[in-house]
Amino acid sequence: MSFLRRRSAATPTGPDFDVLAMDPGDWPGDLGAGLLPAPDGSCQGVFLRYDLFGGRGPAMIIGNLPEGSPARDLSDGQVPFEVQQLLAALDNDEPVHVVETEDTPVMHEDNLLIVKRVKCSESRISCAQFDRSDGVLVTIASWDRPITDELYQLLKPLPAELFQQG
Repeated sequence: MSFLRRRSAATPTGPDFDVLAMDPGDWPGDLGAGLLPAPDGSCQGVFLRYDLFGGRGPAMIIGNLPEGSPARDLSDGQVPFEVQQLLAALDNDEPVHVVETEDTPVMHEDNLLIVKRVKCSESRISCAQFDRSDGVLVTIASWDRPITDELYQLLKPLPAELFQQG
């Protein structure tokens, strides 16, 4: 899989890696982005929260976590960071854990992805993860909507300008 690369910039103002997600123009709602900063100021991950119109709450969170990000370190049964963020956004404080995982091959453009589908104890959560060629883990967590193979065709690197401070 060679569909992404690390960004090279002298002084990055956002993440130093491409963020793979759905373009905000392809989503019929509001988009929020969050950065996970490390103590040294480097970016330890990016998550994008897609909210539906009408105040119906978040429908999906897509996270991009590089190698070494502490958010990738999970204990047995612990749900991914993006699922935790989705539950927090929904004000759902019920305990949720991973029930099982299953690897599935999925095509993204001309690349074969091995997608790990994560089944959670809360049946309204759909979650899928895959590793990119640059070592970044992409996690998709959605609420009350299945993650279909067609969703992967909408994923693309977002412009760096989206994450610049200004």
